Amino acid sequence: MKAADLLWMAWRALSRRLTRTALTALGIAVAVASMVIFLSLGQGIRQVLTQQVLASGPQIQITLGGFSQGLPTTPDFPMSLARRIEAAKRRYGLHAVIPVLLAVRGGLNPSQTFLIFGYPVTSGLAAVAPGLHLAKGRLLGPSDRGAMVALVGAKAAQNAGAELGSTLRLNAQSQFKVVGILKASGGLEDNFIFVPLHGLQRAENAQHRASYLAVSLQHPRRAAAVARAISKRYRVDAQTQAQFLHYLDHAIAISDALRFGISLIALIVGGLAVANTVMMGVFERIREFGAMRAIGADPGLLRRLVLVESLLLSLVGGVLGIGLGALGVLGVNAYTEHLAGIAAAAVTWPLVALAILVSLALGLLSGIFPARSAGRASIAAALGRN
Repeated sequence: MKAADLLWMAWRALSRRLTRTALTALGIAVAVASMVIFLSLGQGIRQVLTQQVLASGPQIQITLGGFSQGLPTTPDFPMSLARRIEAAKRRYGLHAVIPVLLAVRGGLNPSQTFLIFGYPVTSGLAAVAPGLHLAKGRLLGPSDRGAMVALVGAKAAQNAGAELGSTLRLNAQSQFKVVGILKASGGLEDNFIFVPLHGLQRAENAQHRASYLAVSLQHPRRAAAVARAISKRYRVDAQTQAQFLHYLDHAIAISDALRFGISLIALIVGGLAVANTVMMGVFERIREFGAMRAIGADPGLLRRLVLVESLLLSLVGGVLGIGLGALGVLGVNAYTEHLAGIAAAAVTWPLVALAILVSLALGLLSGIFPARSAGRASIAAALGRN
C-alpha cells in the first residue's frame, strides 16, 4: 500500500472520532506550547546577553571567584589589587582598567528590582556603557567623585517613577539624588542605575573594594593571552568575552534542561492521551481490522496504519502547539518589554524543529502498544465479535 493511501486511511479513521481527536490534539498542543514557551526563554535570554556582551562588554573581566554564582555582586575585590593591575597597563597592553561595584536592590515585585552600577566617574560613562545617551539632566563627571548622585536608565526611571531632582533610597542611611535620565537603548542598561564608585562604596560600607574589574585592551585579539597572563601573575579569574559567553551559554543550557524537565510532565500526559485515543480506536475497529485481515491485509499493515494515526494525531497537536506557543511568547515579550525593555523570549527555527521532533517521538512512542494490539488481532475472534 502506498504511503499516501495509508495516510488517507489514518486521517479518515481520526476524523470519524472528531471530538475525541480534537480534544486529544488540544492536549498535545498545550503540552508542546508549554515546552516552546519555556525553551524560548532560554533562546531569547541567550540572544540578548550575547548582543549586550559583544556590543558593550569589556574584553576581559577580572574577579576573584569567577562567575559561577552569577554576577559578582559581592564586593570582595581589593582596590589595592586593582591599582597593581592598572600599574602594569603597559606590560599587558591594557587600555583601561575600571573597577566596578554592583549592588542589587528590590523586592518581590520584579519591576522594583534595580541593579546599581558604581563606576569611576573620571572614566566617563562611555567607558563602561557605550551607546547610551542623555535624555534629561546631565551626565556624571569628575566633580561627582564620592557624591551621592545617580544617572538612571530609561526603564529604571519609569519603574521607579524617578524624575530629575528626586531621590532613590539605597538603604536606611543612603540615598542618591537623580541628576540625569538616559534615553532608552533597548538593552539591559536601560534597567541600570549608574552612580559614582566612591559614593556606592560608602553606601555599601565597601570602602577600598569592588565587585570586579572591567578591562579593555589596546589590541583586543590578544585577549586570551592577556587573560591567562593576568590570571597567573595575580592569581585572579580573568575571563575574556568568549569565555564569559561560553559560561553564559552553559548556564542557560542548564536552565533549558530544567525547563524542559518541567514541560516533560505535560508531554507525558499528552502522550498518554494519544495512547488512550488510539487504543480506544483499535478496540472500536476490531471488526474492521478483522475484515481487512480476511481480504489479505497482513498484521504489519495494521500496525503501520495505527502508528500513522498516532503520528498524525501528534503532528497536528504539535503544529497547533507551536502556534499557541508563539502566541504565548508574544505575551511574555510584552510583559518583559514593559518590565525591562527587552524581549526575553524568542521562537527560533531550531526550537520549532525540536517541537516537531518531540511531537513525532511522542506519537511514535504512544502508538507502539496500540499498534501491537492491532497487529495481534485474530481474524476469527474479530469477525465473531458483536
